[in-house]
Amino acid sequence: AFFYCGNLESVTIGNGVTSIGSEAFANCSALTTITIPDSVVSIDSSAFENCSALEIVTIGNGVTTIGDSAFRDCSSLESVYIPDSVTTIGNSAFFYCGNLESVTIGNGVTTIGDSAFSDCSSLTSVTIGNGVTSIGSEAFANCSALTTITIPDGVTTIGGSAFDGCSALTSVTIGNGVMSIGREAFANCSALTSITIPDSVTTIETYAFANCSSLTSVIIGNGVTTIGSSAFANCSALTTITIPDGVT
Repeated sequence: AFFYCGNLESVTIGNGVTSIGSEAFANCSALTTITIPDSVVSIDSSAFENCSALEIVTIGNGVTTIGDSAFRDCSSLESVYIPDSVTTIGNSAFFYCGNLESVTIGNGVTTIGDSAFSDCSSLTSVTIGNGVTSIGSEAFANCSALTTITIPDGVTTIGGSAFDGCSALTSVTIGNGVMSIGREAFANCSALTSITIPDSVTTIETYAFANCSSLTSVIIGNGVTTIGSSAFANCSALTTITIPDGVT
C-alpha cells in the first residue's frame, strides 16, 4: 500500500485497522516512528522491512502475530517490547537490525522463529517470556554483543545455530524443560566459560559447543543419552569433563 514511499516521515494508523498487510510500509526509508494500535491483530510478512530510519516501534496489545521479516533490516531500531498478546514471532522478523540493543519478549509468545533476531550485532539485553516453547534455528545467531541469556523452563527445543557466533556470551542458563540442544546451538561462543546442561536434556547434537575456546567447565545432566559428533570440538580450555552413566 505504501511500498517504497521514500519521503514518508509520519504515519498515524486508526483504531479500526485490524491487519497490516505484507510489505505495506516496506522500504519507507524516511519513516522514524510507528505506533500500532491495539485493534491490529496481525503484522504481516515484510510489513516494515528495510525501514532504515525507523527508531521507535510501539506494538499494540492486540497483536498476536509478527510475520516473517516484518521488521527485517530496520537498521535504526534500538529497542523492542513484544506484548503478551503476541504468540508467534516469525522467521527473520528482526533480522539484521544492527542498532537493536534491547528486546523484551512477552509471556504469550510460544515460538521464536528461525533467524528472528539473527545478526543484531548491538543486542545486549534479551528477556525471553515464560511462554516460549521453541527457539528457532539461528534465532540469535551472530548477536556479537550479547553477554547473558536465560532460557526459561518452558522451552523444550533450542534450534540449530540458535546462538552460534555470540562471541561475547559469558553466561547461559538453560531451563529445566529443554530436551534437545540443536546442531551448533552455541558454537563459536568464544567467551563462554561454563555450561550446565540440565537433566531434562536427552540429546546434545553435532557441534553444539564447538569452538567455545574459553569453556573450562561442563556439567552434563543425567538425562543425556547422546552427545553428537564434534559437540565440544576445539574447546581448548576444557580440562575436565564427566560423562554421566545415561550416555549410550
